[in-house]
Amino acid sequence: MLLGGEPGVGKSTLLTGLGLWWVRQGLRVIYVAGEESPAQIRMRAERLGFRPDREEGFLILPEVHLETILAALGDELGPADAPAPPTVIIADSIQTLHSDVVDAYPGSPTQIRYCGGVLADFARRTGWPVFLVGHVTKTGDLAGPKLLEHMVDTVLYFEGSGGGAIRMVRAVKNRFGTTGELAVMEMRGDGLAPVDQAGLMFLSGRRGVEPGAAVCAVKNGSRTFLVEVQALVSPARYGTPQRVVQGIDSKRVALLAAILEKRAGLDLAGCDIFVKVAGGGRVDDPGADLAVVAALASSLRERPVPEGTLVLGEVGLTGEVRGVSELEARLREAAGHGFTRAVLAAVAGRKPRGVKGLELATVTSVEEAVALVMQPAPASRRAHEATP
Repeated sequence: MLLGGEPGVGKSTLLTGLGLWWVRQGLRVIYVAGEESPAQIRMRAERLGFRPDREEGFLILPEVHLETILAALGDELGPADAPAPPTVIIADSIQTLHSDVVDAYPGSPTQIRYCGGVLADFARRTGWPVFLVGHVTKTGDLAGPKLLEHMVDTVLYFEGSGGGAIRMVRAVKNRFGTTGELAVMEMRGDGLAPVDQAGLMFLSGRRGVEPGAAVCAVKNGSRTFLVEVQALVSPARYGTPQRVVQGIDSKRVALLAAILEKRAGLDLAGCDIFVKVAGGGRVDDPGADLAVVAALASSLRERPVPEGTLVLGEVGLTGEVRGVSELEARLREAAGHGFTRAVLAAVAGRKPRGVKGLELATVTSVEEAVALVMQPAPASRRAHEATP
């Protein structure tokens, strides 16, 4: 299993915490320390609750020479006729290991490929799980040859949230199950802890009455999150108008602003535009397009989106509003957290289904969506009422 992530995101903390949990379940853990000293690892383990006087089975092997590591693991296996206790191997990190068989420096693609392949063969031969910690490049990809990802069974990415305490583990390859699962955790002083109500973690501190904010439900793997898109539109006073974006593709925001100007008649050409996803999240889901449009229009017109309103939809270049995938799951998440109204695309041929207590107002164009999202739900409740 290959675990990659940015420097300092908490890869070693995650695996140390898992190692301590495995020890308490009766397994042994051998931590191959290639980057840190045993004293540093022990300090982290004690911070995570490890008690050396009461717990055994967490072993540290401070070594980077592959042949020496394999010899030590062979000693742990014992004689062929003697059953070895179940053991988990953690190699932190694969970039620090080197072998005499390969004439290359540690961390080179050749060394990474060879050492990773040998440890993968060891895992298959012995049945012991082996975790490899991998560095990532400045683009966020795992460093070293792509072949390393093909030879392992599972590739996990450990991600932060813009410097905040939230951490996410996602599987991009998994031979043992689905890759759609996503673990959401919070980094605390005593280690990583699961996040309760992860669907709301990007809405903490939201007041819900200011112009320039709209909430949408986005899919991230198998999880649904409610995120707030914030926009600030103000007349440009000096030179060329600015376009500053955080958490969303800046080119997509520029595209949506152009669609608003062309299709809805809003004058944004001479305005500074600032857009961000509150809470440090990042949104790649096209279903957030309509929320960006609503936030921009709300800030320009100084009229808040009514509280309790969810905005969902993909926006096309001709100004049409398209439907989103897994609509029912998004609506259930919103209704479960107190939202009472959803503005979404009208899907031809079928009526969208929601949940009880959530009004569904359908739109077909950006112009219609901007007009509808800026006003409270009509008293006549002309919007489609969701069925149980």
